[in-house]
Amino acid sequence: MPTQNTPILILGAGTFGLSTAHHLAKAGYISITLLEKGLTIPSPLSAANDLNKIVRAEYEDPFYTDLALATIEAWSSDPLFAPHFRQVGYLLGNSAAAPDKSRVSFAKALSSIETHPAFVGKITQISSREDVRRVAPGLDGEMEGWEGYFNALAGYARAADALRGMYEEVKGMGVDVRLGEAVASLEYEGGRCVGAVTEARKRYVAEVTVVTLGASVAKLLPALGKQLVARSWSIAHVQLTEEEAEKLKGIPVTYSRDLGFFMEPDRTGLLKVSPSGAGFTNYVDGVSLPTEQNGFLPAGEEEAVRKLLRVHLPSLADRPLVGCKICWCADTVDSEYIIDFVPGTEGLIVATGDSGHAFKMFPLVGGWIKDVLENGKQSIFRWKWKERSDADSGPADVSWRVGKSRDLSEVV
Repeated sequence: MPTQNTPILILGAGTFGLSTAHHLAKAGYISITLLEKGLTIPSPLSAANDLNKIVRAEYEDPFYTDLALATIEAWSSDPLFAPHFRQVGYLLGNSAAAPDKSRVSFAKALSSIETHPAFVGKITQISSREDVRRVAPGLDGEMEGWEGYFNALAGYARAADALRGMYEEVKGMGVDVRLGEAVASLEYEGGRCVGAVTEARKRYVAEVTVVTLGASVAKLLPALGKQLVARSWSIAHVQLTEEEAEKLKGIPVTYSRDLGFFMEPDRTGLLKVSPSGAGFTNYVDGVSLPTEQNGFLPAGEEEAVRKLLRVHLPSLADRPLVGCKICWCADTVDSEYIIDFVPGTEGLIVATGDSGHAFKMFPLVGGWIKDVLENGKQSIFRWKWKERSDADSGPADVSWRVGKSRDLSEVV
C-alpha cells in the first residue's frame, strides 16, 4: 500500500496521465512527477489535442453506459470541467445510403438508452427533414432519407481547453510536470520497475511508475503489441465567417454513423469535421506505431470529409480544408481499456487502450488508476492485462465502425 510520500512517476500528460495526477494529488499524494514528450499541453501528437470530443452515453454494454452517465454528471457540475462542456445534445442516425452494419450499430446505440431511466424524456425520434429542422435548424442539407434520434443528455467537451485547464490545476496542486521529456526506456532492478530514462539520458526514479503513453505505448512496452494497435482517424476543419458560425452555434453534435460527425464551431469559427471509417494503422516491424508527423489526410479522406458536408452542410462542402491531421488512438482488440499492473513486474502500472472512447471519461479515469495503485491489483476483469497469442490479437471488427481498417502504406 503506497503512502502519501510514495514517489510516483507518470509517463504521458494526455487524458489518462493528467487525470491520474489530479486524482492522486486530490488524495494527498505529494511526490508526483509527470513527464511529457511534447513542449506544450496538450502535446501536438496527443489524441486529446483536439477542438472537441463527443460526450455521450450510448453503449451496447450497460457497464460503459453507467460510467458515461457518471462522467456526464461530472462534466456538468464540477467547476474544473463544466466550463469546457457544452450539453447541446446528440443527433445520431444514418444517411439514406447507409450500409446494414451502420444501421445495426445505430439500432444497438438506441436500444442501449431508450429504456434507461436516465433518458426518460430525453430521446426524440427523427424520421423526416422537419424533425431534423426542429432540433438542428442550422443544418442546410436536404438530408433526404436521413433517420435517427436526438438525445438531449449528451454534448461535447472542448478537449484541448480541458487538458490545458487540468495542466494548470495539477501544477497548482504541487505536481512536478516536466515538458520536453521523451521517455526512451523503463529502468528495472530485478523484477521491479524503478523509474524511467529519457532520450536525453536523464534518469527519473520512482517507487511506482504509471505508463499512460496512449498510441505509442507499445514502443515502451512491446508486449502490449498483442493487445492493442495504434490506429488513426482523420480530422479536418473549415474556417467559417462570423455570420456562418453564428448560424451553427448551439447545433447538436451531429453524427451520421456511415459518414462521420461534426459539432458547433469553436470561438474562432473553426468547424471540425471527422469522416467515419475503421481507421488507419502504421505497421513497423510488426507493430503499429504513430507517425512522427500527423498533419496530413490519407488518400481519399478529403472526399470523405466533403461527402459528409454535402449531406448535412452543402453550403460548406467545397470550402478549403484547414488544420487537417490524423488523430492516433491506442485501439484494443476488444475496445476495453487496459488499466493494470504489468504482470511479472513490481511497481509498474499501464493505463491505455482508449479505443476511441476514453476522453469523455477524463473526469473519472484517474480515479480508476488510483484505485489500482492503492489496491495493488485490478479487480475489474475487463480492464486487466490480457495475455494473447498472435492468433487472437488481430484487428477487432468494432460494431460502430464502418469500412475496413487500412495501413498508411496502402494509401499515402
